[in-house]
Amino acid sequence: MRFILAAALMAFATACSPSAPAAPKVEEIAQTSADLTVWLDAKYEEQLQMSPLQLTMLGRKDKYDQIDQFTDAAADEELAWLKASVAEMKEKFDPAKLDPESRTSFDMWALQAEMDEKLVPFRRQGYVFIKDGPHAMLANFMMSFHAVSEVSDMEAYVARLGEVARALDQSLDLAKLSADAGVRPPRFAYAQVMQESRNVITGAPFDAGADSPLWADARAKIKSLVDAGKLAPGEARGMEAAASAALTEKVKPAYERIIAWLDGDKPNTSKWAQGVGTLPNGAAFYNAMIENHTTTTMTADAIHELGLSEVARIRGEMETIREKVGFQGDLQAMFAFMRNDKQFYEPDTDVGRAAYLKKADDYVSGMMAKVPDYFGLLPKAGLVVKRVEAFREEKGGVQHYYPGTPDGSRPGVYYVHLSDMTAMPLWDLESTTYHEAAPGHHMQISIAQELTGIPLFRTQYGSTAYVEGWGLYTEILSKEMGFYTDPYSDMGRLNNEMWRAVRLVVDTGIHSKGWTEEQAVKYFMDNSPTPQAAIEAEIRRYFVWPGQATAYKIGMIKIQELRALAQKELGDKFTKFTMAGFHDTVLGGGALPLPVLEARVKRWIDTVKAS
Repeated sequence: MRFILAAALMAFATACSPSAPAAPKVEEIAQTSADLTVWLDAKYEEQLQMSPLQLTMLGRKDKYDQIDQFTDAAADEELAWLKASVAEMKEKFDPAKLDPESRTSFDMWALQAEMDEKLVPFRRQGYVFIKDGPHAMLANFMMSFHAVSEVSDMEAYVARLGEVARALDQSLDLAKLSADAGVRPPRFAYAQVMQESRNVITGAPFDAGADSPLWADARAKIKSLVDAGKLAPGEARGMEAAASAALTEKVKPAYERIIAWLDGDKPNTSKWAQGVGTLPNGAAFYNAMIENHTTTTMTADAIHELGLSEVARIRGEMETIREKVGFQGDLQAMFAFMRNDKQFYEPDTDVGRAAYLKKADDYVSGMMAKVPDYFGLLPKAGLVVKRVEAFREEKGGVQHYYPGTPDGSRPGVYYVHLSDMTAMPLWDLESTTYHEAAPGHHMQISIAQELTGIPLFRTQYGSTAYVEGWGLYTEILSKEMGFYTDPYSDMGRLNNEMWRAVRLVVDTGIHSKGWTEEQAVKYFMDNSPTPQAAIEAEIRRYFVWPGQATAYKIGMIKIQELRALAQKELGDKFTKFTMAGFHDTVLGGGALPLPVLEARVKRWIDTVKAS
């Protein structure tokens, strides 16, 4: 996803009115706006053709046997293309002759190039091999997103395995360049990546034992063609032989090269995890990441202080629930009780895992029956709740969402880590389900993908503060909708909000104030009942993904502020019907940077006032 730098956004969002003495005619604005949409769709198609991965994510089979190029040269080529497209757009279209929605599209397209160019100096700063890096992403992509319904699809799958190997080698080259520049992730990341890589190439056809993840996937897809009568048994054996050869001769050596380099380079890493502020150019890099993820100009110090104040406020609300349930002991004792008491966990068995997934499904069903009361826009795409694939599953790992295809042929997936049920408290499940599924990420992303009347690139656009801010906003919205009847589930909701408030403190503490891993874990433990394994996994995530964790709470606060503004400005006009209008306004333009979202909501308020 692309993230827009806030300072530039604000400049665009508050652009001056056109200097021409005569305002353009309504017809001229409509025609120019329509022409811009056509032009942007054509340019986005050119951009998509540079990314076979993105084409597949959209459910298309163009370049189905290819994988993106993971090189500096490819990034330079795309940036040059994007800058040229912006120059062409500015030459062809006068912003003064665009309607507000089209002006938003114009500005967002232009700012993509500006953002990419500003991030070029930090190209060596980002970590390549971290949990869910290319070594895991590409394997998961082949299994989850490369669909096979025809023989040609399976032929493309086999060819793509060779492309995976090439992309892994290119990723390794980038990691080596970063290491040469003195940039390495913490040592624990090396251990995680080596283990995840070994998981991919363990088992048949690489060695004796059960089928490896990719081999099991390839065999299942070949079998589906046989079952459908599209592949004869003899042909299937030949296809299996080709897939086996690609895996053993291309994929395995690529993973082995990654493992070998990481193992050899590991002594060069710091034994103790450190934030990016300690790395060359690290402070500037962290500031750039904050801007990109939050789409604001907030400093690390301001974010840290906001986090401290939010932690204090949420603790007060937690105390209210502690008193409500009559818990005998202070808040720390209640945290320990919720962290350890068996009533809050399903058994660490397959039966327990099935029960957990069933509860998640039930929460989704209950919510979907209620959302029409609060939303006009509803998603058409389906949703499934699924356990994370074994090769990338992590004890205490965070639940997450993968979007479906715009045409609905592949549903969205709400993923949960279930390898350690003692890290998956039931009091957390309800609010997390609303965040990841409905009315959170699944609704927001699916609605965006299904939007019409705006350029296609905006239906796939992403802004962390918007996307994650919406997910967190829907957790408290769900309480207004009548959910969390169990006070411990409501405590779980508050804990999830606390989790995001703690992130403001901890992420800035790690990357701008020199906090240690132990210091960060202790702060989290002192303010949350989240199981320790989950907290430790979270803290390690913050170390390797600087700035991203700050976007959730900042985005939520902005959406809450905009809703409060609407309620204040509209007074008696802000009814349940208007609430749906507010939500549709927030969701109806795609995932917007926060300054652009604010301008959009203010226009909606003016429209409702005038009605």
